[in-house]
Amino acid sequence: MSGEAIFVSGIDTEIGKTVVTGWLARQWIEQGREVITQKLVQTGCVGASDDILLHRRLMGCGLFDEDRDGSTMPALYAYPASPHLAARLEGRALDLDAIAAATARLRARYGTVLVEGAGGLMVPLTEQLLTIDYVARQGWPVILVTSGRLGSINHTLLSLEAIAARGIALHGIAWNSRDDGSDEVIATESRRYLRECMQARFPRARWYDVPVLALD
Repeated sequence: MSGEAIFVSGIDTEIGKTVVTGWLARQWIEQGREVITQKLVQTGCVGASDDILLHRRLMGCGLFDEDRDGSTMPALYAYPASPHLAARLEGRALDLDAIAAATARLRARYGTVLVEGAGGLMVPLTEQLLTIDYVARQGWPVILVTSGRLGSINHTLLSLEAIAARGIALHGIAWNSRDDGSDEVIATESRRYLRECMQARFPRARWYDVPVLALD
């Protein structure tokens, strides 16, 4: 019997998906769950996924065999752009079947696979396919990463509208305290407002408060 896959996305790029994915994996492992993380597509790197390496640091562990064989980082591109553009610039199409096969291998070995996306939900994987539509095809629930930066309410609500419109389950919202910005009043109100919105519209979803983590 295969394990579950949960997709970790964010309201924007650089919102803290990688930190949240690594932190949450560690929390669940400490609770006795068998967890591994995967980077769906990584751009802006060569040889290995920088995000997977940070996951392992946050999890407090070394590399998995699945890291070494590429299962956790099945698509790497050098140019730091959306996957559809990075793939075009390298002349190497994104192999969605290979990615799906890698995720299936991980699900066969672990109870939970946390799959981190690239950028936000509407990032194009290919010219024809948005990230959110790939996730909908797979039937994965989503953890949405947000924070208290100015504008996060708008971006979060738009992401939730897109999730609901495609019938995707919202596993939860992860509040990345590291990205709260400099205005504590805005951050506090944004957290209150968004948590109440989630509880009203997605009563089965969970709220995760992610602390400020030392990354050095």
